[in-house]
Amino acid sequence: MLSDIEIAQQAKMRRISAVAAELGLAEDEYEPYGHYKAKVALTALSKRSNQPDGKLIYVTAITPTPAGEGKTCTAVGLTQALGRLGKKVAVALREPSLGPTFGLKGGAAGGGYAQVLPMDEINLHFTGDLHAVTAAHNLLAAVLENHIYQGNELGIDPKRVLWQRVLDISDRQLRRIIVGLGPKSNGVMRESGFDITVASEIMAVLCLATGLDDLKRRLGSILVAYTHEGTPVFARDLGVVGALAVLLKEAIKPNLVQTLEGQPAFIHGGPFANIAHGNNSILATKLALKLVDYVVTEGGFASDLGAEKFFDLVAPQYGLKPAVVVLVASVRALKNHGGVTMDRIADPDPTAVEAGLGNLAKHLFNLREIFGLPVVVALNKFPTDDPQELAVVLDFCQGQGVPAAVSEVVAQGGAGGIQLAEQVLATIQAAENRFSPLYTADTPLEDKIALLATKIYGADGVTYTNEARKALAEIKELGFGHLPVCMAKTQMSLSDNPRLKGVPRGWELTVRDLKLAAGAGFIIVMAGNILTMPGLPKTPAAQKVDLLPDGRIVGLF
Repeated sequence: MLSDIEIAQQAKMRRISAVAAELGLAEDEYEPYGHYKAKVALTALSKRSNQPDGKLIYVTAITPTPAGEGKTCTAVGLTQALGRLGKKVAVALREPSLGPTFGLKGGAAGGGYAQVLPMDEINLHFTGDLHAVTAAHNLLAAVLENHIYQGNELGIDPKRVLWQRVLDISDRQLRRIIVGLGPKSNGVMRESGFDITVASEIMAVLCLATGLDDLKRRLGSILVAYTHEGTPVFARDLGVVGALAVLLKEAIKPNLVQTLEGQPAFIHGGPFANIAHGNNSILATKLALKLVDYVVTEGGFASDLGAEKFFDLVAPQYGLKPAVVVLVASVRALKNHGGVTMDRIADPDPTAVEAGLGNLAKHLFNLREIFGLPVVVALNKFPTDDPQELAVVLDFCQGQGVPAAVSEVVAQGGAGGIQLAEQVLATIQAAENRFSPLYTADTPLEDKIALLATKIYGADGVTYTNEARKALAEIKELGFGHLPVCMAKTQMSLSDNPRLKGVPRGWELTVRDLKLAAGAGFIIVMAGNILTMPGLPKTPAAQKVDLLPDGRIVGLF
């Protein structure tokens, strides 16, 4: 089989004007960025505010292996399959970060014959949205530092500056740094650090804002520091909200591209789900729902992360209700949960698959019983999968009364997802949908955290460090205890310990800190040893990438 980029380079793309016209967008409602991508004007959504929404299909996964289980491929392939069945469909996904692209996991444009195009541009600079977020974030940091240097009229305590800088490259050397070294003219010396751009609160703000006015309101509400007296300092206090909005004026517009088979694809926003809320922009999703009958979207990592945050944090704010959830599982992930190490993951072992089914069962229980949603299992087939291993999973799903289909979209494109698409359509029509979030705004903050820990992750309870208890009390005192919770924890386990596979028992969630993201409108709860600036692996993917004399890129997956 050809590499992902070879498949993408051989594809014949449609002009973006044809994709836009098929969606019913007028020429003044989108701005082409070259021949194959475009920005869609915000007026395209406001003009269609009275139109009914299409059906929202939400794609998530079981607890993954380090390389992921093909969730994005499944979302794209399902979109292509629905297109083959004659449905008016679009996919809405997040933008890739350069961190994973040049690190370990790879890009986020799908793979094989289930990709969004142009995949090389989407995985690299695309339309510049992530660079705009980086610039806006760092402008706020620079203005904050300059305010302190230029007399500090607000009385900001340099030891309580919360706003670090960001960079969209994985770089462990920048996690903790000293700024302001040298003469006094270089500023106030203090400890600081870098996060990766997708962990920026401005990225979350961009993805949750409903328009320019809401964007500015949220930007102004970002908590950046405290004064010596303990008074909170927000971005609006620094008089820089207008400048931040100017840097983001193009980034807030959804990006329109296409799948390998020509269906519309909205790629907009890129928060990680283990350190942020992990879903694409609400503007892209809502616009897609107005333009087509079926919208396929996905949340980062497993259902305990991206999906939970969509159900509890995103959907209640915007009146969204998924019509069905597609839960991606793979034989290799189940073998890993059944005790097989990654170096032996390709060896046939039906017994290990069966031993790992508890993880699949837990995700199914959460989605069906806790959130009340109908579910279809997509068994993403890898070339090394043994028929007996696949049969173990399909038999289990049948016993659970859950529709399931083997997905071969990576190898076959939309043709490999027809059975999955048919199961999804049938489930939307026939299954009961009792969708309900886990908690409400009135639920006390500690109870929200406890519900997540005990109901979703399976913990026995919650343990707080002294620092976390102090932060919890401070957030409640400021009047933000009603906000939803955005849990920052490992994606490699249902627990807060990446080494615990399957369905861990007899453990407590350790909360080591809480951070108020008032602009985004949620509280980040730091559980376990979670990093907001990743590092590169021993052999980064960047070492395989090259540019040929004819302009073609090689080695990009």
